[in-house]
Amino acid sequence: IMKRGAVLFSSRAPIGYVAIAAQPMATNQGFKSFLPPDGIVSEFIYYYLQFAKRLAVELASGTTFLEISAKKAAVIPSPLPPLPEQHRIVAKIEELFSELDKSVESLKTAQQQLKVYRQAVLKWAFEGKLTEEWRTNQKKFTPTEDLVGYIRQEHSKEFQRLGKKSKMIQPLLPEVLITLPTIPAEWSWLKINDITTGVEYGTSSKSSEVGTVPVIRMGNIQNSKIVWDDLVFTSDETEIGKYKLQKDDVLFNRTNSPELVGKTAIFLGERTAIFAGYLIRLNHIKTVIHAKYLNYYLNSFVAKSYGNSVKTDGVNQSNINGEKLINYPLPICSIEEQHQIVLAIESRLSVCDKLEETISHSLKQAEALRQSILQQAFAGKLVPQDPQDEPAAALLARIRSDREATAPAKKAKATKGRKK
Repeated sequence: IMKRGAVLFSSRAPIGYVAIAAQPMATNQGFKSFLPPDGIVSEFIYYYLQFAKRLAVELASGTTFLEISAKKAAVIPSPLPPLPEQHRIVAKIEELFSELDKSVESLKTAQQQLKVYRQAVLKWAFEGKLTEEWRTNQKKFTPTEDLVGYIRQEHSKEFQRLGKKSKMIQPLLPEVLITLPTIPAEWSWLKINDITTGVEYGTSSKSSEVGTVPVIRMGNIQNSKIVWDDLVFTSDETEIGKYKLQKDDVLFNRTNSPELVGKTAIFLGERTAIFAGYLIRLNHIKTVIHAKYLNYYLNSFVAKSYGNSVKTDGVNQSNINGEKLINYPLPICSIEEQHQIVLAIESRLSVCDKLEETISHSLKQAEALRQSILQQAFAGKLVPQDPQDEPAAALLARIRSDREATAPAKKAKATKGRKK
């Protein structure tokens, strides 16, 4: 049982979390506990261990996971200033950290507000609000019936080109329609199936660390884009021929954690690549739907909500299969208006991206400043020294004396226990 005031340090990965026991408590092997003697302030050790995290990680070892043994934890070096200076250091750190925490809180609030604004932009876009003025300035509109007729015609034409039999466009059920937002009179609610020639699952073959062509996995889809890092590869020509991505292909993440399932990205043709089995390719008909329009819509609140209503939940994972995906409701308008919507979305989200970049940079600077404060504190540069303070050498001598005085008593107690 650790006494009140003991400093707890997580010694298994993730290494470096620190806390002070507010009351007597038991710990498991994942923590090493430091009980400061009289003359050393718990908060001083608490902040020092935050500063010494990198040193502690260097002392760790292990194959399955990194861990610091009790023996190694005991030899982590620590500065020892006089007791009054320890109090001054702790007070100054807490003063500066309090100001820093307020700034970080404001930055994170702004970050959250940007996420809300991004969703608001998508909401307005797919309710036709971003293009209200554009529609007003148009001299002629295609009636809804003609729009759906054109889509049906293009759908049939594309299936004929592929040598497939076209499926009739089926209307959404009334119980689904009443859950959807109101859209302009010139628009129509269809299904994703109506603007595609089908969906495809990616390769299930094992990838390699090296190869001729990268295999895009669910981890490579970030913020509606493909990121080209942490790649795996294939050199199998059959696989490459079957799963090769084409410019403007939209990829849908069918299996992931509940909060990430359904994320999407567009392949922009940066390099030859194929896609993995946890992803679905939507073979959209380019004459009736803009790839970016489809990509943005699938990341909107309406699409996410529908996905959440049909996904299958397992242990720590959810799944939305291809059949469920093609039945997603989709607000459709003319291809010309879709282009205007994409421009309107991107002009607004580009501002968000710049603000997000600034906030992320500021958060990194705040963390660097936090480390700088700790570095100055434990280099003796954060607060002034007072010649009237009891020297650290005298404090250390007293601690050693107290430890030696208690050691025989502990030994005698242990011996007495064995006689029993």
